[in-house]
Amino acid sequence: MATQPRVVLIGAGIVGCALADELTARGWTDITVLEQGPLFATGGSSSHAPGLVFQTTGCKTMTSFAKYTVEKYTALTLDDQWCFQQLGGLEVATTPERWTDLKRRHGWATSWGVEAFLRDPEECARLHPLLDPAKILGGFHIPTDGLAKPLRAAEAQARRAMERGAKFLAHHKVTGIERTGRRVKAVVTEHDTFAADIVVSCVGMWGQRIGRMVDLDIPLVPMAHQYAKTAPLPALKGVNDDLYEMSKPLLRHQDADLYFREHVDRIGIGAYGHRPMPISADDILDFDVAPTMPSEIAFTPEDFETSWDAAVDLLPALGDSKVEEGINGLFSFTPDGNPLLGEHPGLDGFWVAEAVWITHSAGVARAMAEWLVDGQPGIDLHGCDLNRFEDVQRSPGYVHERSCQSFVEVYDILHPLQPAQRPRPLRTSPFHERQVELGAVFLEASGWERPHWYEANANLPEVAEIPERNEWASRFWSPIAGAEALVARKRVAMFDMTPLKRLEVSGPEALTFLQTMTTNQLDRKPGAVVYTLLLDEDGGVRSDLTIARLGENRFQVGANGPLDLDWLRRRLPPNGGVHIADITPGTCCIGLWGPEARNLLQPLTKDDFSHEAMGYFKAKQTFIGDVPVTAMRLSYVGELGWELYTTADMGRRLWDTLWEAGQEHGVIAAGRSAFTSMRLEKGYRSWGADVTTEHDPFEAGLGFAVRMNKGYFHGRKALEGRAEDTVTRKLSCLTIDDDYQVVMGSEPVFFDGNAVGYVTSAARGYSIGKNIAYAWLPAEVAVVGTPVEIEYFGERVQAVVAAEPLFDPEMKRIRS
Repeated sequence: MATQPRVVLIGAGIVGCALADELTARGWTDITVLEQGPLFATGGSSSHAPGLVFQTTGCKTMTSFAKYTVEKYTALTLDDQWCFQQLGGLEVATTPERWTDLKRRHGWATSWGVEAFLRDPEECARLHPLLDPAKILGGFHIPTDGLAKPLRAAEAQARRAMERGAKFLAHHKVTGIERTGRRVKAVVTEHDTFAADIVVSCVGMWGQRIGRMVDLDIPLVPMAHQYAKTAPLPALKGVNDDLYEMSKPLLRHQDADLYFREHVDRIGIGAYGHRPMPISADDILDFDVAPTMPSEIAFTPEDFETSWDAAVDLLPALGDSKVEEGINGLFSFTPDGNPLLGEHPGLDGFWVAEAVWITHSAGVARAMAEWLVDGQPGIDLHGCDLNRFEDVQRSPGYVHERSCQSFVEVYDILHPLQPAQRPRPLRTSPFHERQVELGAVFLEASGWERPHWYEANANLPEVAEIPERNEWASRFWSPIAGAEALVARKRVAMFDMTPLKRLEVSGPEALTFLQTMTTNQLDRKPGAVVYTLLLDEDGGVRSDLTIARLGENRFQVGANGPLDLDWLRRRLPPNGGVHIADITPGTCCIGLWGPEARNLLQPLTKDDFSHEAMGYFKAKQTFIGDVPVTAMRLSYVGELGWELYTTADMGRRLWDTLWEAGQEHGVIAAGRSAFTSMRLEKGYRSWGADVTTEHDPFEAGLGFAVRMNKGYFHGRKALEGRAEDTVTRKLSCLTIDDDYQVVMGSEPVFFDGNAVGYVTSAARGYSIGKNIAYAWLPAEVAVVGTPVEIEYFGERVQAVVAAEPLFDPEMKRIRS
């Protein structure tokens, strides 16, 4: 029998307790939980959290966390007392914009398998009699939402863990972490040293303190959030008792940044409408010196005045009361609002589970336990992975600015394309100056300024061909984008591809390493380019890569982001035979695509760029004018063309060379919006949106990138016996005939009246004259010609399963 690892969990808040429970349930019992405060009111965020659990967000992963939290805590008791009441959650709208958004949220709930209802004002008032129905337009009701008792749930889980052998030690403040080389060795407290093979930091708002002990910047900011309790309300007298506290649904009034719950005969009010109140982790008081507890700082009544007025307006009964007490409670915010889960990139065995709210606590703990015990989590965690951020996104200024913005936007109506405003610009390509001259409209991702369309193209006659679309889809969009897509199909366009992650893998064992890590055959002559996949051990798609063999021992890898780099680095052979470098910051790329691409490019180089000399998926190192270039004959938009890479110092010269030569060919600059439309017309998948670790290659329509006969590769065993004809679900192409209804993603798909799937990516297909949506559907529904419906803001949009690709299915244009 294998020896169990020695596990030390730092922090006995609800995350540490839930993780101890999940680990011991899986047979890991050599677990020590260290807590700097008492058990179980530790003084962290769990100790003051009001316990509201609203399950639905636009993120499938976060909703899955919350669903499991509800399921688990509903079944928990502590000394015969409940840990979770399924009272339901009710979100109300007081503006037309919010009412429209609640319909969108209803779609999310349906997509992720949470039963939900849209209620009219009278139904809302019956559910929550303190509401004034005249003040609202309607509500979004989830019967399974409810109230958690965080300290009870924490202790109940801790007791189960202790029964299985885990130890919980109070008043053991961690003062250091010992390591041997790249591995964690022990955790040191004020009283003792605890040997450890695995350490998990679950300390929430103290995360940065623990991170510094292992040279890890943990990108979170402790933030104060106001919570007040009223004096006793006459309207609640005798309604509730000390055992159950509440009888009405949890209530959210997001138009005013408020939420409400009952405390027997009083009302608790949480507010996000005040100014951000960040605090340094170093300024959080220790338990023994804090006036109440470390996570509570003094209430600031002046910040609550506007919130109180809005609360009274919605719940008139509050006018008979007043704010009797309040706190500014601390909890953790991150730059994108998601938790931080995963392993230290430079210290094996040191893990974090931070910035986790009560709502997601049990779900996070289950995923972390699966990750630790089984080697990978059961659901896609790429949006929560500690290592998802680029270096610039971990700078103190960036983390502070974006975390404050996350606080401000907690209840905002956010468009999926809506960029943050500060700090910008951060990362710009060498073409940025030229793009500004052309009136580029920039959105932002991973710190990069990315042109979505160019105002210089406003006078293109094709603009008049672009149909109007619904108001939501018109945000962060212009008909110019459609014209750019049409011109790229007719003539030629330059796309800035610089933000895509580029790695160089080199060394005597580079080929062997990449062969074992990916699914396709890479043992080809230098100059070959291969599309391939990274898989999890169970065959789920971790990423898709484009790998060019530039020399016998040198490869350029087109990746999806920092997680790919982290995944590959962790698996490098220990003998130093492979080296990986992130070359993105020092390089740039122009995608030159369209029927005129070769006519534009060939006069600029002495090398032969004919189809016979340089076929599809081939690479060549050459000169374009005076610029040294790595040219790859690839196209993510389905047109003849090349990805042209050069060093950052030569980027502007490359742009100018192509731009000047392209004038006689009608060249334009085209943005990301046109790019997305064109790639969906060709059926090209976007990892992280269309495909994640929850899907295997055959389900995703990527089986062509798997070579089972090439020998061992990571995840191969899991794919044995699988094929496209054995799958039970498929990523499917849908077309929508209604020009006006451009959907945006995450909407539910219905067949025969039942919700059967959800949309991943969507756009207008300008060349085919139809709106496109890709969606996950059961295999029996994913049959060409099957009519389905998409729920879009509460209405049903007719769609049909279509054969893919929609554009140039014979691939004549791309191979011309």
